[in-house]
Amino acid sequence: MALTYQDVMTADLSPFVDVSTAWKKMGDRFGELQTDYEKNVQGALGNGNWQGLAYGAQQQNASATAFEYGAAKAEAHAVASLLTDAHTDLVRLQKAVKDLVEDAEKKDYKVDSSGKATYVGFDKMSQDEKFALHHDPDYPKLVADANQKAKDWSDAIAKAVQAVDDCDQSVKRALSRASSDVNTDGLGFGGFNAHADGDLKTAGKPEPKSEKKDGGWVSEGEAEASGPEAGAEAKGPDVGGGKLGEAEAHAYLGKASAEGSLTNGPFKLAGEAEAFAGAKANIGAGITNEGLNAEAGAFAGGAASAQGSAYAGPVGVYGRAEGKVGAEAEAGINVGKEGFHAGAGAFAGAKGEVAGGADLGGIGVGVTAEGYAGPGAEANLDFGKDQNGAWHFKAKAGVSPIVGGGLGMEFTVDPGKIADTTGDIVSGIGHGASSLGHAIGGLF
Repeated sequence: MALTYQDVMTADLSPFVDVSTAWKKMGDRFGELQTDYEKNVQGALGNGNWQGLAYGAQQQNASATAFEYGAAKAEAHAVASLLTDAHTDLVRLQKAVKDLVEDAEKKDYKVDSSGKATYVGFDKMSQDEKFALHHDPDYPKLVADANQKAKDWSDAIAKAVQAVDDCDQSVKRALSRASSDVNTDGLGFGGFNAHADGDLKTAGKPEPKSEKKDGGWVSEGEAEASGPEAGAEAKGPDVGGGKLGEAEAHAYLGKASAEGSLTNGPFKLAGEAEAFAGAKANIGAGITNEGLNAEAGAFAGGAASAQGSAYAGPVGVYGRAEGKVGAEAEAGINVGKEGFHAGAGAFAGAKGEVAGGADLGGIGVGVTAEGYAGPGAEANLDFGKDQNGAWHFKAKAGVSPIVGGGLGMEFTVDPGKIADTTGDIVSGIGHGASSLGHAIGGLF
């Protein structure tokens, strides 16, 4: 619910100063606690007299605790800075509304409790002046001019009130983001936000919105196909870049892919599909500042997959299916800043996989099932971040002497969706308040 004219005119913004000071002091105190903890707990126990697994576990947890003290300091100082910026901007914008009202009243326009201006200059005239005015040939023109100016004053006041509401919404977004931990550092999701942004201009920006047609579904999509094609490439070693070497070769009979989406307000349908026929092989290894990797694989045959999802606001379901016919072998391990992967497998024959799951506000849980027609076995474990910034954990295992199958599970956390959902919840709470002071104060 947007702020009203009365909300803006009656709001007491002075508590912002005291609250900002309190958050600043709290951040300073967290910094002192971090220093004391590192010195008197980590330092005292890390003097070399205690060794072993228990010591290692204690120090790991102690490091995480010390990190959270520092993150709490960063978050508190960011909130203090945001509240200071909010006070400065809201006071300025509130004053702009009050100045408009004062100027309008000086020119004989009365502003009611909804912010609507009405000309009252005629009411201040004497009876003789009113009689003369009513018989003036220009009287209708004078009334029309007064009404137009009253509308102009009303529009200007409404625009100034909207500016206050826009700023209030920006403060709400910034505070929500500052108090949301969507990073895996420290104790992981849900701790204090070590990366909180204390600049209202950047932290309070609205999420970018895609263009759409009013009242209808908006579609987006693309597709591509290629083949036949063959090629090979080899690189390395690259000592400076950390690559020991890599090579790949392929011979495609054909490959194709397509993806698209339909969006209408909070509803979104999305899907993609791809197919491949041919052979490919690859091998590579490297060690860089991003991590280490080693992998090798080969496949000959045909493969096809399709997946889709349906969302209504923060709630959604998804599913996918994949099929392969041919022979495949692969093994690899990747460890880096963005997660890790370890797995190995081989099969010959036909293999099919289906998966399904649900997502609520950025947290998704799903299961996978596979079926084999032919000998094969595989095991995979993945944890990492995808290209959209979502973190995922997947585990899968299967075996087939002749006919068999496998099972797996997957867990996904999308920080961006979590932040949006948190913002929506905070929005619902904040809009229940009756004034700017109550709306912001309610967040704490």
